[in-house]
Amino acid sequence: KEEGLSVGFTNGCFDILHAGHVSLLHAARSQCDRLVLGLNSDASVRRLKGAGRPVNDQHDRACVLAALASVDAVVVFEEDTPLALIEALLPDILVKGADYTVDTVVGADVVQKAGGRVVLVDLVAGKSTTNTIGKLRAGGTTN
Repeated sequence: KEEGLSVGFTNGCFDILHAGHVSLLHAARSQCDRLVLGLNSDASVRRLKGAGRPVNDQHDRACVLAALASVDAVVVFEEDTPLALIEALLPDILVKGADYTVDTVVGADVVQKAGGRVVLVDLVAGKSTTNTIGKLRAGGTTN
């Protein structure tokens, strides 16, 4: 921000990376000069998603996400929501999937009060880590 670049922020568990995640991150990065990704810690994912999650630990998830061209920085957070991280970063743009509304995006009010905006990105139909895990547990393929 000090260099005059716009900073975007998105967050999630990103447990088993799929095309929907990549699409969201690409769309998020297209809205800003630098994209910061808030990544739920392993403990946070367990609280939100239940026993047996995450499939991939936070180190592995962070490594994979950091390798994507769309992502400029990955920050792991321990809380169930990224509100404290959003308050500290005050991004210019807050990006979430269109399964949210602006009213339900954590930190939307903080970003908007600081002069930023919230962008909702269309999801890729049928792409979900939860669905993928269900298919694998049932002995099916992820195709």
